[in-house]
Amino acid sequence: MKLAHQTAIITGSSSGIGRAIAVAFGREGANVVVNYNSSRAKAMEVVQQIKAEGGDAIAVKANVGKEADVLKMFQKAVEAFGQVDILVANSGIQDDAPFLKMTIDQWNNVITTNLTGQFLCAREAAKHFVAQAEGTTTPRAIGKIICMSSVHDMIPWAGHINYAASKGGVLMFMKSIAQELAPLRIRVNAISPGAIQTPINKSVWSSEENRQALMKLIPYRRIGQPEDVAKAAVWLASDDSDYVTGETLYVDGGMMLYPEFSDNG
Repeated sequence: MKLAHQTAIITGSSSGIGRAIAVAFGREGANVVVNYNSSRAKAMEVVQQIKAEGGDAIAVKANVGKEADVLKMFQKAVEAFGQVDILVANSGIQDDAPFLKMTIDQWNNVITTNLTGQFLCAREAAKHFVAQAEGTTTPRAIGKIICMSSVHDMIPWAGHINYAASKGGVLMFMKSIAQELAPLRIRVNAISPGAIQTPINKSVWSSEENRQALMKLIPYRRIGQPEDVAKAAVWLASDDSDYVTGETLYVDGGMMLYPEFSDNG
């Protein structure tokens, strides 16, 4: 029970990677705030699964790109569980188009959710951590922030420039606030998944032909599962990683090893 007596907000946790993290945190003893933007039914499924396994959770609707929604989400978390100890800023979307055809709306939609949403949630989390810790002393972190990024924080991605730009922004955003918040004993890290079997990228793993093409990019020769990322998130949120801040953990089966060069180029 590595997260016992702690409360975690996990944005975009009604499905995919966020759902796996929410369930894993519940198993480790955390009170979980399951955030969703559109599907309350799916969010309640996650809540029910956590409760069925002995944990506690609530579902909260919020668009992370809207400041008022983010403030209300934290307020509801505190009302339900007393405080907030962990934020996993997981919400992310794709809205793809070739660069020459990408609209300003497509650009803004992705940047608002994937980057501005992380800013709004992390800022509010840090404010809560500091207020909660006033007058207390502890050698451990007073709060933990995990930013969900992607291998495309480093790997260019033609045809997805809004997504790649947002994740590149997350990389430097994470490092900059980690530097600023470390003296306050707030740890900030990121997870950058590679190819993970989730609904957002179903087209690349749903057929055998596409799967085989994908394997050329993954030296470990398997597509990742949401649980692979969830295990990493548990570690980063726990005291086991207490001396780790400002780091990105790539959970990618070796995709960042540039497998195209594995035969000497």
